Amino acid sequence: MKRERGFSLLEVIAAMLLLAIAFAALMKVASGAIALSRNAAAHDEAALWARSVLDSAYVAEPLRPGSRSGDFDHRYSWQLDVAPWDPPGPHPRDPMLQLYRLDLTMRWGNRAHPQVARFSTLRLGGPPTAGGNAP
Repeated sequence: MKRERGFSLLEVIAAMLLLAIAFAALMKVASGAIALSRNAAAHDEAALWARSVLDSAYVAEPLRPGSRSGDFDHRYSWQLDVAPWDPPGPHPRDPMLQLYRLDLTMRWGNRAHPQVARFSTLRLGGPPTAGGNAP
């Protein structure tokens, strides 16, 4: 009788175990990639909302120091802080013009560990008002 060669049951079980471990590792990598994609999409959306806030801030009214806040879609909240800004070093100053620094903080995600993004820009406005906070 000829003896036929093949795989033993132990070899088949070892191969299936190896495939299962490799598949589990691959799924872990794929789920991590999906989570990173979602995180990047949320950061992109926050940047778009931030641009909207900064582009529309104080367009219809004079720029003045103070703070404002609000939210978008009940998922993204924002706080805009405005303060006069002077460049460092000696410089001639026009009393009718003032640079203002606009600092915007965007928050989203769960309340225990929110995601935060900060944006800053400068905008030219009139002279600062005495103690005037934005409504």
